This record gives sequence, structure tokens and C-alpha cells, in this order.
Amino acid sequence: MTATLTPPPAVQAHRDPNVLRWLVAYTCSMLGDSVYYLALSWAAVRAGSPAQAGLVMSASAVPRAVLMLGGGVVADRFGPRRVVVGSDAVRCAAVLAVAALLFFTRPGLWPLALLAVVFGTVDAVFMPAVGALPARLTEPGQLARVQGMRGLAIRCSGVAGAPLGGLGVAVGGAPAAFTLAGLLIAVSVPLLLGVRIRDLPAENLPGDDASTGRTTAWSDLAAGLRHIRRHRVLAPLMLAIALGDLGFVGPLNVGLTLLADRRGWGAPGMGWVLAGYAVGAGAASLLLTVRGRLPRAGLVTGVACALGSVAVGALAYVPTLAAAVGAALFVGLLTGLSGALCGALLQTHTDPAYLGRVTAVAGLISLGLTPLSMPFAAAAIGAWGLGPVYAVSATVCGLGGVVALAVPALRRAELPG
Repeated sequence: MTATLTPPPAVQAHRDPNVLRWLVAYTCSMLGDSVYYLALSWAAVRAGSPAQAGLVMSASAVPRAVLMLGGGVVADRFGPRRVVVGSDAVRCAAVLAVAALLFFTRPGLWPLALLAVVFGTVDAVFMPAVGALPARLTEPGQLARVQGMRGLAIRCSGVAGAPLGGLGVAVGGAPAAFTLAGLLIAVSVPLLLGVRIRDLPAENLPGDDASTGRTTAWSDLAAGLRHIRRHRVLAPLMLAIALGDLGFVGPLNVGLTLLADRRGWGAPGMGWVLAGYAVGAGAASLLLTVRGRLPRAGLVTGVACALGSVAVGALAYVPTLAAAVGAALFVGLLTGLSGALCGALLQTHTDPAYLGRVTAVAGLISLGLTPLSMPFAAAAIGAWGLGPVYAVSATVCGLGGVVALAVPALRRAELPG
């Protein structure tokens, strides 16, 4: 009598110690980021004029946007864990060095501006590597759950980071807050070193010569862009992400500030609206964490994005603060769900050898290009009012859902079971 050996079932991501170790490391790193940004803004305002502080706060955006695509090549060439560990080590050292400098001297704005540039430069390689790492931690069928866990970590870090940073400033000023940020980032390094990662398949896609070591950075980047352009799911998915983010960023950033001011809600009212959005987005992440997989992911992505755009447009027309909070909750729930599913589809449909480069393109769209819409949104609101600008933004956002629904390959895309 012969016995058939069956492989053990895959461990669910939220019960996998290896994934949980990564999650704790990622959460600590994101907490450190939140504390760092608060400390940087506080120190910049105390050391210079508001205009100078604004320049310091935006100094990281340029190197991050310019170098992001190259960062994807670095992540794929050297491995995402190695790049994330190195990035966190550099960020930790830079923050602690500035903390020590501010503790002993009053150097003005220059070290803060330099720190912001260093952070932006490191972010350009850190972000693609972070996006490429989950696929090396778990089975493809668990990637949607990992995306949900990552979303929860981002929400929790955003909620807890500001009070922690404020506590650091209250106890010891900017030096103490920077020290706290550096220590939080430092915690992630030994945890990441203990994370086990899966090896890439030995074979590469046709035309990719990375395994021979004879490619250049430019050819690696070109190969990654070709991978996106020729892919039946990734190419329309990138367009859907671009349209969704382009229509979403203005109304939920500068638009919300102007909306709260003109309706007389003030900063507390804006805070309540943002809290409603955060609750909705957190609920979407929790849903993916618990369920692990949603059937017909491409179709759900398109529907959620289209309905979320309606909620975005409704923000400008709701009569009361309570109604605005409710609309923001639906915006967070629907756009959070579509965004998390876009991330999961990107993870599962990209060849692992290209994940750093593909993530870099998505990051460049979301963090490098779409924020440029904010000054245009502010100018348009000043010229034509809130209603028309919110309506146009909602239409652009909704077009992302239309793309997901209109392209058969994306509409029928599924997540692994």
C-alpha cells in the first residue's frame, strides 16, 4: 500500500510569524516616519519663516520623484530586504545625527533641509523595495491579506505618530522628537534582518538578461517599463491608478481645507472629516486582512472606484458637518478598498523579478505626479468655486473605475486563492 504525501496547507499571513515580524518592523518604521515629519515641521517653523519652513518640508519631494524609477532598479538588483534594511539604517543615522546637532547647537535651517533631502533620496529606493518585499514573504494567495495588514499598519501609524511626536516635542523639543523617530526606525532593522524571504524563480521573462549580470541600470529600467506596457492587466491598472489618484488628491487635501474654511467648520471640523475618511480606509484594510481574498477583484476594484468618486463629489454639496463626515467615511471605505485591491493585483500579476520597478512606477504616479494637481485644484477653486472643481475631480477619479470596468483583462482579473 502506498501513501501519498500532500504538502501542508499554506500558513495564513496573519498567523505567520515571519510575516508578523515584517509587519512589526514596517509599523515601527512608519511610526518613526510620522514622528519625523512632525519634528521636522516643528523645528523648521521655530528656526525660520513660514515660507522657509514650507521649503524645508517640500525639499524631500524632488529627489524622491526624480530618483524613484532608479530606486526600483536598485530594489530588483540587490533584493528588497537588503535595500529596506539599508534604507532604514541610513534614515536612522541621519535623524539621530540631526537630533544630536540640534541638542548641542542652534545651526538654523540648513541641517533640516539637508535631512529632508536625504530622506527624499532614501525614500526613492525605500518605497519600491517595500512594495516588492511582500511577494517574497508569503504565498501569492496571501498577498491581498498582506496588503490589508499593511494598510492597517499605515493607518495605525498615522493615528499614533502625531501624538507620539507631540509628546516628544513637549518633553524635550525637536531634539527629543527626532531621537524618538530615529529609535523607532532603528527597531525595524534587527526585525527585518530576521525576516526570511523566498528566492526568485531561476527563470526570467523573455528579453530579461538580469541573471547573467551583464545588464545596465538603463536596460533594467527599460525592461521594467516594457513589462508594464506589454502586460494585459498591469498597463490598464497603471492608468486606473493614475486617474483615481489624480481625481482624489486635490479634494482630500487642499480642497478639504478650503471646504472646511468656507463652511465655517474650522480646523476641528476638518479633523472630523479626515477621521471619517481614516475610519473608512481602516475598515477596508481590515476587511482584506480578515477575508484574505475577494472574488472578482478586478470588477470590485472598478465598482469601488466608481462609487468612491461619487462620494468624493458629494463632499462639496453636503449641507452639514455630520453629512460630510459620513461622505468621507464612504470615500475612505471605497477608495481604500479599490486602492488595496489595486496593490494586491499589482503584486500578484507582476513577475517577481520586476516588482521593484513596477512598484516604482506606481509610486511615481501616486507620490511624484498626482500631488502636482494640488496647486491647480486650489487655483481652480478660487476661480470657479468648490462645486465645479469637486465635480471635475470626481469625474477624473471615476474614469479610473471606468478603465477597470472597460478593459476585459483587468475587469476579469482575479487574486490567487
